[in-house]
Amino acid sequence: MDEKKYWLWLNMVFGTGNHRIWEVMSFFRTAERAYASLTSEDSAVSLNENEYKNAHSVPLRNAESFLAGCAKRGIGVVSFADPEYPQQLRHIYNPPSVLYYRGNIACLQTELAVTAVGTRKPSAYSLKAAKEICSELSARGAVIISGFAVGIDLACSMAAADIGRPTVCVMGCGVDVDYPRQNFAYRDTIIAAGGVFISEFPPGTPPNSPNFPKRNRILAALGQAAVVFQAGAKSGSIITANLAAGQGREVLCLPPADIFSGEYAGNIKLLRDGAIPMYDASDVMECIVGSGGGLSAARVIRGTEGHSADLNKISSAEDEKYGDSPAHEEHEENGTVPELPGDLSEQQERIARELRSGALHADELAQRLDMDPSELMTELTELEIFGVIRSLPGKMYELIR
Repeated sequence: MDEKKYWLWLNMVFGTGNHRIWEVMSFFRTAERAYASLTSEDSAVSLNENEYKNAHSVPLRNAESFLAGCAKRGIGVVSFADPEYPQQLRHIYNPPSVLYYRGNIACLQTELAVTAVGTRKPSAYSLKAAKEICSELSARGAVIISGFAVGIDLACSMAAADIGRPTVCVMGCGVDVDYPRQNFAYRDTIIAAGGVFISEFPPGTPPNSPNFPKRNRILAALGQAAVVFQAGAKSGSIITANLAAGQGREVLCLPPADIFSGEYAGNIKLLRDGAIPMYDASDVMECIVGSGGGLSAARVIRGTEGHSADLNKISSAEDEKYGDSPAHEEHEENGTVPELPGDLSEQQERIARELRSGALHADELAQRLDMDPSELMTELTELEIFGVIRSLPGKMYELIR
């Protein structure tokens, strides 16, 4: 618990999911040493005004009290330094420094895990395929990873739990929050089967929309392969597939039931771009065990390089708006900012528009937008995950055109 409290303190100072934690930790071997330096008057690390204020106003006892409260509520806490921390997350871009969980986190200590994603409104064909394939994968020893959303996610997780096999549900809120409400009744069954609910967000965190793109990098990384059962043209499942490909995972996709249906436009795009067709559980197992029958993950999504720690080059679910499409060429000719995903916040849209004229340093961006630097870094991280911007050396950022 001693080391956990220092990691938790860092989260309290910098904010959950803020990659500034890793910039700071690059100077120190342990979180305890980081704490000792940041709370001294001659710290080796340069902090902005808000970070300095937090470091000197947040007492360590706050972290200790929070950990004690989690323990009383049956919520486990694992830090990056703990042996229970999932190995799959250690080498991704901006790994979660602290994870909260309910259930059996030991089920993540496996080399046989599959991330399963799909739409919240699946067809009967996709739903049947999800249940049968995930059930067989589970029976053959794979741990199913899902986002616990309604539709395909829940079907995949319950396919495992129903046969007494563990499944991992990665939440975009606190693990104690009843979300989605219609899925809450299944939680006990999942935990009883040896599964776990995990989140980088502290208990009590509501399911705010910016949490989910952050969550997706964890969802994508936990599986040795990602499987997409049904995705529309603008589905979040494609974002997860892109993230998985960029992290060096194989991506498989269910052939569409109807090639003319927009409900499978995402499947068709993934298959055209090199995703591996998935007809049964054996296709997935062959990719994981390295039989040589599958394509390299780096080739799955056009434009990604398959580097597990570099998410800055990953395109979003609407990557056609930023890639080689005619619409992109028109934006370049007109000098206008590319069309942005519709679920960006007002602040994120401001940042993207500010970068349309070229790369800028984070400090200059903060000054131009009159934003707190810590808040700006959080927004920049989300924009990177969305595939709207990429980071460059020296805290420079540019728009992905």
